[in-house]
Amino acid sequence: MLELRTDKMLFNIPYDKHDNESIMEILKAHPEVHFVSFAGVDIGGNDTDERIPINLFLDDLSEMLVHGVQTDGSSVNLPKIADLNNAKVDMIPDMDVNWYVDYNFNNVDVFTGLPVGTLRIPSILVHNEKRPVGARAILKDSLIKFKADILEEIKKHPYVIEHIGGIDSVDDIEEILLTSATELEFWVRTPDDKADREELSTSQELKEQYWKRTYGPVRTALEKTIEILDCYGIGMEMGHKEVGGVKSKLTSTGRMDHIMEQLEIDWKYSSPMQAADNEKLVKYIVRDVFNEFGLNTTFKAKPVEGVAGSGEHTHLGVCARLKDGKIINLFNPKDMTEDFMSPIGYGALMGILKNYEAMNPFISSSTNSFKRLKPGYEAPICIVTSLGISPKEPSRNRTILIGLVRDTNNPKATRFELRSPNPKSNTYLVLATGYMAMLNGIKAALEVEKTPKELEASISKKSGEEDFYLEKEREYRSEKNVFEDYTEEERAQLFGIPPRTVWENLKNFDLYPEKVAAVTDGIMDEQKLDSYRTYILNEWATEYHFRNIPNAMDDVKDCAKVHGTDATDFDEASWYEINTMRYTIAKDSMRDKSLLTRAREALDAKDYDLASELQIEIQTRVEELKKKYSAYKRNLFL
Repeated sequence: MLELRTDKMLFNIPYDKHDNESIMEILKAHPEVHFVSFAGVDIGGNDTDERIPINLFLDDLSEMLVHGVQTDGSSVNLPKIADLNNAKVDMIPDMDVNWYVDYNFNNVDVFTGLPVGTLRIPSILVHNEKRPVGARAILKDSLIKFKADILEEIKKHPYVIEHIGGIDSVDDIEEILLTSATELEFWVRTPDDKADREELSTSQELKEQYWKRTYGPVRTALEKTIEILDCYGIGMEMGHKEVGGVKSKLTSTGRMDHIMEQLEIDWKYSSPMQAADNEKLVKYIVRDVFNEFGLNTTFKAKPVEGVAGSGEHTHLGVCARLKDGKIINLFNPKDMTEDFMSPIGYGALMGILKNYEAMNPFISSSTNSFKRLKPGYEAPICIVTSLGISPKEPSRNRTILIGLVRDTNNPKATRFELRSPNPKSNTYLVLATGYMAMLNGIKAALEVEKTPKELEASISKKSGEEDFYLEKEREYRSEKNVFEDYTEEERAQLFGIPPRTVWENLKNFDLYPEKVAAVTDGIMDEQKLDSYRTYILNEWATEYHFRNIPNAMDDVKDCAKVHGTDATDFDEASWYEINTMRYTIAKDSMRDKSLLTRAREALDAKDYDLASELQIEIQTRVEELKKKYSAYKRNLFL
């Protein structure tokens, strides 16, 4: 299975080979590539896909590379921008990133014996022939602005050069380089097998799966995935088991069954745009390869209640290429053993911490994402960072929102790890708003010309202390376990109250206008922001109404009476309590409406405040119902 002649296959066309002659030569040498697809990315991070015959593309190559192909507003999500009466959208090739070939393993070319391939060309969506729109365009604008503005800030405040290791003068800088990467966690399982939550939870507590050896089809699929992805040149680093999962079973036919495992794969850093594109590629290959081995994959943030969810930790870095070719990390201080970071590093970190309320709606934009963001297995719940005990003892605190990753023996590795994104987050907008928040903090720090020691004092301030940039009543740094060493009340007081639903998160756009301005300045005007808000609100309300509510009803129905004549008074009392809860959640009477009915009506009336509160109550009640039902069944002889 999947015995591919990878040495004969085309996997990518690098960005420096996008001239007409090179493209023509490469594609004619690879007849297994039958199609071309222009992959535009809309405001929600969804990419388009179509099949253009390769001969048509080559015949019209010059025209297509300049003007791309045209679609309409109904095929992409651009609400408030591409309406039905103004829906012209072009997909223009991005010439600055690698293009890759997407292979169909189930369609083999009869002449070459290779899978049929489609050249995927990442593209910018352009509305009405003049206005770039969508998540990819927003990220592109943010990177241009960040690079230009930070170089200008260094020139305006040359004092900062004294506090950066490896550089003597601002005139030595040739260009600013940004580096990013994501880590992909996901669950795999055999079709139709349902998770036993108690078994999964027990396995998690015992750490029976974490970095353990894989077996059977999971091992083979993981190895094949890494081998194939490495052919694309993205630099695979490793694949391993994550904390979630249970041991699979060997059937009488010699096949592995009841597979339920969580995995992670990692690859090398690249530019932010390439990093976002690489993530798209990785997800497609993971799904295709694991499907070939009879395994379903899910990139949900929280596939199974009560056990570890899947994160997608996102790394952000800033470097400079000097005129002599040397690359230096702008986050590094002059002396790595004396200071944690340079003023640029501190400013960048403070920018994300201060403006995170405006970033969060771009990161956690689904109901499922909020199910992951609860105290427990390494899922951040508070706006707080950790630096370490001292510059010589870097932190690996896994309970904070964003951490400083550094190694005194490898100065190039200094970067930030944002821990809140999940595999369903729109990485284009996560990176765009992340770099804009960093730029806001860098400008503030350099404007007052603070030293590393002074900035460390700022980020380490206590609640009630005034600061030139950070909020007076908040704290932003903790070297403690955020889950265990603070009460819920203390966390809320010191680090802010986190949103509980998509609607509460979207309200941050109105509650924090200055922070919204900081993360959208110059890259997202009011119409683009309104487009994103409308898209996410529609997604949340539609999923809530037509998926979450019916799923809650199914959960209630699953909690059916099962005891018989051998029931004890404990069983009868348990069932009475369970059935009362079932009626409260899902059964109307002439006098009272159930929670599910009230939620439907609130959504229909667009009373989103009430719908949000009811969503929290429904989730709480259903979770309590499941726990009580599990205890009820444990007492029965079934």
